[in-house]
Amino acid sequence: MTDILNPLVSAQAKVKNACEKLGEDPAVYELLKEPQRVIEITIPVKMDDGTLKTFKGWRSAHSSAVGPAKGGVRFHPNVNVDEVKALSLWMTFKGGALGLPYGGGKGGICVDPSELSEKELEQLSRGYIRGLYKYLGDRIDIPAPDVNTNGQIMSWMMDEYIKLNGDKMDLGCITGKPVDFGGSEGRNEATGFGVSIVVRESAKRYGIEMKGANIAVQGFGNVGSFTVKNIIRQGAKVVALAEWDKSKGNYALYNENGLSFEDLLAYKNEHHTLVGFPGAKEISDEDFWTGKYDILVPAALENVITYDVAKKLNVKLVCEAANGPTTPEGDKGLAEVNIPLVPDILTNSGGVLVSYYEWVQNQYGYYWTEKEVEEKQEADMMKAINGVFGVADEYKATPREAVYMYAIQSVAKAMKLRGWY
Repeated sequence: MTDILNPLVSAQAKVKNACEKLGEDPAVYELLKEPQRVIEITIPVKMDDGTLKTFKGWRSAHSSAVGPAKGGVRFHPNVNVDEVKALSLWMTFKGGALGLPYGGGKGGICVDPSELSEKELEQLSRGYIRGLYKYLGDRIDIPAPDVNTNGQIMSWMMDEYIKLNGDKMDLGCITGKPVDFGGSEGRNEATGFGVSIVVRESAKRYGIEMKGANIAVQGFGNVGSFTVKNIIRQGAKVVALAEWDKSKGNYALYNENGLSFEDLLAYKNEHHTLVGFPGAKEISDEDFWTGKYDILVPAALENVITYDVAKKLNVKLVCEAANGPTTPEGDKGLAEVNIPLVPDILTNSGGVLVSYYEWVQNQYGYYWTEKEVEEKQEADMMKAINGVFGVADEYKATPREAVYMYAIQSVAKAMKLRGWY
């Protein structure tokens, strides 16, 4: 079987299927299949050696039906326009599933940030805003961190935005900022914390005892690391962890008694890699994907669970913490081996939820404690989880279909009220 690896084609297929299952007017899919606006820019950066180098950047605003576009900016050598468009589409439905007043947005720059100095990275970040600032703002399109971007990069972007907009301190125009510069407590861990809530509730749904469950996680970036931390807090064991290293490629760590989050984090901070981590044995990427676990959590990049990989999995449940880690053919493979999957749009929605809290706090100039943020996040995510599983039961749909259906209902109503179809 051939996998559809173009993420935009993959996303469109899922939206079309959900619209048809709901019996929506064909105009709904027609309006949602492509972004409303996609901008490509070229960013010049004066390198430390005195040469000038240009980088391609994009920003996609998928829908403004219910509110401003919202979504991250990623710095990665594989970033391309179709990926950015697909990710912005997913963000619309992520916001819809959570009931947020946002449409989907996403951006990126085709670059390997590890090859840039801090000075070059700052120029690149500011250049991205200079190219796009007229189309950004807390009522237009709100960027946030994504793959290989962080609070420091958001701070440079925010500072550049303020300079270009008459020194107005519109702090809500970018989220994922450090707490010292208008950020929200709990934002850094929000996605991983949310993943752990979805994993816990999905385990209940599929009859898996969370306490002592063996869980495998792919990726130890922001999402993967805090997923590991919070899954362990829920009483489960993370026995396998897949990672990527520039010199080694794909590899994984395994410890049947469970890996220690604190030890992993300390080692990664010191060595900037998990290669040679002393608390586990190293296994191959192939062994990771064929290992026996209760739950698998892919938390890295898209298109890793293909049809062939799905057929080899030996797990009871897959919860997608990354964006688009399973191809459409991968979904078919999982169905053939009766492995349920809880989709990315629900599983990793904690980041945009706490970005929304940050945006709200910026509007009011009043800030919550981390405990208050976690309590709000858990309550809002439980509402979304119950809503999605409720649609799945009502329509006899998979969770993947149900999350699109649940989100499309609210977006379609707004588009109808606005007279778009």
